[in-house]
Amino acid sequence: MIWTVAVSLLGLMALSIPVGIVLFILGIGVGEFFSAFPLLRGLGQVVWSSSSSSTLIAIPLFVLLGEILVRGGVAARTYGALDKWLSWLPGGLIHANIATATMFSATSGSSVATAATVATVAMPQADRLNYDPKLFSGAIAAGGTLGILIPPSINLIVYGFLTETSIPQLFSAGLLPGLLMALAFVVITALICKARPALGGPSRSFGWSERLGSLVQLVPIVILFVVVIGSIYAGWATPTESAAIGVVIAALIAVTLGTGLGLATIGEALQGTIRISAMIMLVITGAYFLNFAMTSAGLGRQLTAMLENTGLPPLGTLLLVVLLYLVLGFFIETLSLMVATIPIIVPIIAGLGYDKVWFGVLMIVLIEMALITPPVGLNLFVVQSARTKGSMNDVILGVIPYVLVMLCMVALLIAAPGLALWLPSIL
Repeated sequence: MIWTVAVSLLGLMALSIPVGIVLFILGIGVGEFFSAFPLLRGLGQVVWSSSSSSTLIAIPLFVLLGEILVRGGVAARTYGALDKWLSWLPGGLIHANIATATMFSATSGSSVATAATVATVAMPQADRLNYDPKLFSGAIAAGGTLGILIPPSINLIVYGFLTETSIPQLFSAGLLPGLLMALAFVVITALICKARPALGGPSRSFGWSERLGSLVQLVPIVILFVVVIGSIYAGWATPTESAAIGVVIAALIAVTLGTGLGLATIGEALQGTIRISAMIMLVITGAYFLNFAMTSAGLGRQLTAMLENTGLPPLGTLLLVVLLYLVLGFFIETLSLMVATIPIIVPIIAGLGYDKVWFGVLMIVLIEMALITPPVGLNLFVVQSARTKGSMNDVILGVIPYVLVMLCMVALLIAAPGLALWLPSIL
């Protein structure tokens, strides 16, 4: 049954069938062929129970928050401000790409939205200043992945919902690794451009008056992050309530410092929110039904027995799971990979004695790599779509240094779990 489900999953996705539909088809197939119970009769109840949680309301709210900032012109102004502070480093504007992605990760919660935002703003500058297209576009694609690690992260909300893990703890656990990885992106970029200056384009310096004057564009974003995340940890608001507060603050920032929020802009933001949220909810409900079917058919027990029969110690089993995610990440879209595997993998990992909060952060880093590895890395396609010339190969080659950084972060998290668990332990 395990191999039947795995081959069917890959085969259906190869036919370009939407992932949410694939999960429902697999669930129905497992119920019909491998379960003794009429599982299809419980479809309505499973869909309702998986979508009725108030926690999930945070997802469209965080998506809307990011849409408002992007469409309200805040992104371009933030990019310009960070350019003034970071362009003196070897690599010039590439560091502004990473920094802007980091800041928008801390507000939008979406990797794809972050990559699209930065790419739209930055690509014209790359052409104008003759930056190396590979490293420049690769940095944007990699920086965008921080959107699902640095809180508020939509993927961490989904993980917490599916595993019944504290979302505030997941947010705090992802913060330090996310910031360290952003810093590592800056360092590896500076080292590459120091060794090969032609890749980094011109370094530019700005006066302190210009730098300090640009802070007016950065401070509101920092305040937004502090209010959204701080209200959660202070116990003043749930993740859903803090997301709603964030939407209001984002609207005020867009009106006062951005290009404003006209009816057309609001309509575009709402349409984008509905489209993204509907996709996420379809995948979540499909994954719930598939998990319901697999549990009823005993697939979880089979997989657990298969992993236990390998004779590997807990660390060996963990490394096998890491390898599994690295391989699957080449072929399966990130959110789909999460929701399809979490119900099976997380109980096994928890049974081995590993912390679910820590594993959530580790999984997100692995999922980040899936976002920038071909053939289905979404961020690669997002960045390529923003380019006016050049092939996808440029973007793929450009992300290689950042993939290596992510592999180092995976190793660091395994070797030092406290990197993720220290902050939750003191909050």
